[in-house]
Amino acid sequence: MRACAWFVVVAVAGLLASTAGLRADGSGDPAPASSDDGKYLDKAGNPTFRIAPDGTVDWYTSIGYIRYTANCLQCHGPDGLGSSFAPSLVDALKTIDYGRFIDIVTNGKKNVDTSQELVMPSFGDNPNVMCYIDAIFVYLRARSDGALGRGRPQKNDPRPPGYSATEDACMG
Repeated sequence: MRACAWFVVVAVAGLLASTAGLRADGSGDPAPASSDDGKYLDKAGNPTFRIAPDGTVDWYTSIGYIRYTANCLQCHGPDGLGSSFAPSLVDALKTIDYGRFIDIVTNGKKNVDTSQELVMPSFGDNPNVMCYIDAIFVYLRARSDGALGRGRPQKNDPRPPGYSATEDACMG
């Protein structure tokens, strides 16, 4: 019986050691598996970030920071860390996936209990948010995974050639 218990302890310790370096991410492994005109996707097809060894971020991470700051910071605080009005999105993206993120931003969310009422308004009709939703997600995903520090990224890839046309079409 002791040998069996020892084996279980060793197996659990080995499992913990092998997963210690993994990042928590509700959408899974953030490693880029493909790219389409400067937009990176993970193996599941979710938007993701790419950060070069010298700290240069992809265009979507960079523009995601700018759009987050313009549209989300007022409630969710600087760098997605939360505030007295709204929760940390850095923490939230550790457990929610891309689809859930899109659903909450598009349709809003309401949590009411006896001590508080938390309401996230719907942004589904707001082009300043929805035209940049993937970029905002990518920025927050990089923050949540610990791949990107606080503040504006200092270096970024140039704007992809087709980005302006896509942006213009979305904004109307």
